[in-house]
Amino acid sequence: MDGSGGRLVRPTGGLRFIALHDAPMSTKTVSNSNAVTIEDRAQLVEYFAGGEKPATDWRIGTEHEKFVYAVSDLHAPSYDEPGGIRDLLMALTEFGWRPIEEGGKVIALAGPDGTVSLEPAGQLELSGAPLETIHQTCAEADRHLKQVKAVGDKLGLGFLGLGMWPDKARADLPMMPKGRYGIMANHMPRVGNLGLDMMLRTCTIQVNLDYESEADMAKKFRVGLALQPLATALFANSPFTEKKPNGFLSFRSHIWSDTDPHRTGMLPFVFEDGFGYDRYTDYALDVPMYFVYRDGKYIDAAGLNFRDFLKGELSVLPGEKPTMDDWADHLSTAFPEVRLKTFLEMRGADGGPWGRICALPALWVGLLYDQGALDAAWDMVKGWSIEERQTLRDTVPKLGLDAPVPGGRTLRDIAGEVLDIAHSGLAARGRLNSAGDNETGFLDPLREIVRTGKVPAQQMLDRYVHAWDEDVCQLYRDSKF
Repeated sequence: MDGSGGRLVRPTGGLRFIALHDAPMSTKTVSNSNAVTIEDRAQLVEYFAGGEKPATDWRIGTEHEKFVYAVSDLHAPSYDEPGGIRDLLMALTEFGWRPIEEGGKVIALAGPDGTVSLEPAGQLELSGAPLETIHQTCAEADRHLKQVKAVGDKLGLGFLGLGMWPDKARADLPMMPKGRYGIMANHMPRVGNLGLDMMLRTCTIQVNLDYESEADMAKKFRVGLALQPLATALFANSPFTEKKPNGFLSFRSHIWSDTDPHRTGMLPFVFEDGFGYDRYTDYALDVPMYFVYRDGKYIDAAGLNFRDFLKGELSVLPGEKPTMDDWADHLSTAFPEVRLKTFLEMRGADGGPWGRICALPALWVGLLYDQGALDAAWDMVKGWSIEERQTLRDTVPKLGLDAPVPGGRTLRDIAGEVLDIAHSGLAARGRLNSAGDNETGFLDPLREIVRTGKVPAQQMLDRYVHAWDEDVCQLYRDSKF
């Protein structure tokens, strides 16, 4: 990782910047930096091995998105309007952020705290820098939120930490001027019913973590997949669609079940004997393409096959073979619940407020960065069948902590045990702040959810009935940053 929200890795020679962004929304900040032509499938496999790091070099990359709205009338601002998204980005340069352009338009910012980028409808994301501790992660989030609030006060903009727009229809939302988004928006309706909702109406928190070896990657991947529904439940706060309850606690999570079956899901093969870099390479090669990036432009390759590209038979670039840049770009267009690049991405959580931005990395670092905790978490889930894991994934968007887990129990029954394991892992790390506190306190918001038995969405639904007079727009008062 480097200090601009990415990693410099050398999977096949030459430095390559890998942005730490959520899959469909990544921003290219260095182009053609690894233009090595792929001549052999082994290069694709070696790419993942290039991410291996000793435990002393493991870092934490935290990403969080937020909705931007105009305080005056709550509309989602367009890119070009006065006081809109472009003005927001440019105003943030006052804090030392450097503009990144595409097609002559500023579409992201780079700085010591990572990268600020735009999701398709103007959702604002911080892809944080690679950090050693969650204390640093929380301080980074605090700096970012103070900056956007200061700029928002000047421009008349506010920010919401939720998993989905509670009141906006697709037609209410603008599209940002990034080339890949147009290609995706055209392709999404061909392969699912809710892909445009994923692009336009959702926000997430995500954490990106390292691995030491192929075996370490596989174990972390398996634990992450099996327990991803628990993160979905604990962070669920998208129960409204177009001003009404939608019947879900995490509609954002449900959206992924009807986005594109070729590039989403729980990846049962991860739990098969022998899983490793080679098997994930096969999976990624089977994911249909979206685009190829050449000379500053995105070429539409939606639905085409990367295997054809390897043979120089891609119809939109006949005779041309892919580079390692193309492979990295292609990997960013697969959207499973956990994703492998040169690090592992935990992708199951709704967007949320400051405390939960800190809690998500605490959960996964506690579970995955201490060997004893990782072993204990794996012992808890290793006996679950493919069908049981899928049932849990399918039911958690509606049921939250009441979703069933094997053994006749629910997520509520095991949530405390999982948090105890994460607590032990964080305590074992012994990463202290200046006051002498370790990282275990960052789990407190999740402890409170388990104690009350109500996930954030259920708390919001209670307020909708008892405090908001069934007016969802009260969220702008109660849930703004």
